[in-house]
Amino acid sequence: MLRYLGRRALYMAATLLAISLVVFVIINLPPGDYVTALQSRYAAQGQGLTVQDIENLRVRYGLDGNLLQQYWHWFTQIVLHGDLGMSFEHEKPVSQVIAPRLGWTIAVSLITLLVTWALAFPIGVYSAVKQHSVGDYAATTVGFLGLATPNFLIALVFIYFSVTWFGSVPSGLCSPEWCDASWNLGKLLDLLGHLWIPMIVIGTGGVAGLVRIIRNNLLDELRRPYVTAARARGVPEGPLLRRYPLRVALNPFVSTIGWILPLLLVGDIVVGQILSLPTLGPILLGSLKSQDMYLAGSIIMVLSVVTVIGTLISDLLLGWLDPRIRLGHQR
Repeated sequence: MLRYLGRRALYMAATLLAISLVVFVIINLPPGDYVTALQSRYAAQGQGLTVQDIENLRVRYGLDGNLLQQYWHWFTQIVLHGDLGMSFEHEKPVSQVIAPRLGWTIAVSLITLLVTWALAFPIGVYSAVKQHSVGDYAATTVGFLGLATPNFLIALVFIYFSVTWFGSVPSGLCSPEWCDASWNLGKLLDLLGHLWIPMIVIGTGGVAGLVRIIRNNLLDELRRPYVTAARARGVPEGPLLRRYPLRVALNPFVSTIGWILPLLLVGDIVVGQILSLPTLGPILLGSLKSQDMYLAGSIIMVLSVVTVIGTLISDLLLGWLDPRIRLGHQR
């Protein structure tokens, strides 16, 4: 298991290194550099930077070298010092801009992930056990629609019905009277009242895809000879299903962390903007619009780290549940 863990950790490190290269390229896509953008912003405000100020900033952010030196300086600042740079849009360190919203981003994604699992598993099992039934056809049709419909369109539909039925749309993650209140049952209920639209909108694609995966894997398992033999011996359908096929179907269920988590994080970018959520999505879009590339690149890097860690956890859980997976990596 330790060898398997080491292999996955090395893979994660290599993935993050590749992502950091992509993020660095994104930061350097606009004409000029960070100091040039900062200089233009100060000029628009009627302020100016002296030649010495500009030189000090270039040295501070490692912009006085070639591209390779600039990348190495930026990478070591993040890895060794946790310095993500300055956001000229917010006029404070990027870490201070990201920190308050990162917790909410992870919380919304994890809650949506749990709801996605809770909905997808029974629907997928029912669709497989009741193959070719009306419920199976309904689940399949809704699943295809969920996969084909973009998140922003689902959000607009829910906003329309929320306004039509309730007269308003839950904006943010709390009502004004509850935002500064201490945690109690009332604040929790208020939070859940604001979360239901983001959970449904962001999780729709995940539920649809996961239902298809569970259904197909369970159908494959139910067609195996040992299931046919167990049925021939008179083993009841319920115990048979719980003892063998469902346990095997859990493996792909756990592996979905690797692709559902980034799906939820990407969904937050659009939905968070539409619903004014205090997550990373709105400020990522704002930083791209204002060309605050240090902030945009840092957010992409942070979300990538969260995604890679989620994938690593998924791989480790799979290796623990199914020894064949980790033993296969040792060959």
